Amino acid sequence: MVRPKKERVVGVPSSLSYFKPGGIPLRQLEETLLTVDELESLRLCDLEQLSHEEAGRRMNVSRATLGRIVREARRKVADALVHAKALRVEGGNYRITEEMRLFVCSGCGKRWEEPYGTGRPDGCPSCDSVKFHRVWKEEAEFPESE
Repeated sequence: MVRPKKERVVGVPSSLSYFKPGGIPLRQLEETLLTVDELESLRLCDLEQLSHEEAGRRMNVSRATLGRIVREARRKVADALVHAKALRVEGGNYRITEEMRLFVCSGCGKRWEEPYGTGRPDGCPSCDSVKFHRVWKEEAEFPESE
């Protein structure tokens, strides 16, 4: 029996449903399906330039799983660009979380965000220290002077 796929956490809901080459009506184009979680993997890895480990943590999947998701997403985007296909964005196994939790490392002072529902981080993404704490949004807006 195949293990069920783990639900991926998507931080930003996409209003994009189609992306297509200009000048050609959509009905005349072949299309490639890009799932919402694949689009999120591209956003995290290529746009925000996060490591696969950090992006996987945000999406609530392992580093290896994130690598497979982003590799497939890049293949699909390249196929659409090279062969002038429309990209249709929909589907996938995901849940949207727009709220983020803010953490601060006591060791190096790094501040970072994690989506709700992903559990406690393993360590600081900058120095791997486990000495970090959660900061509420009000505290983040008015940081203590150093």
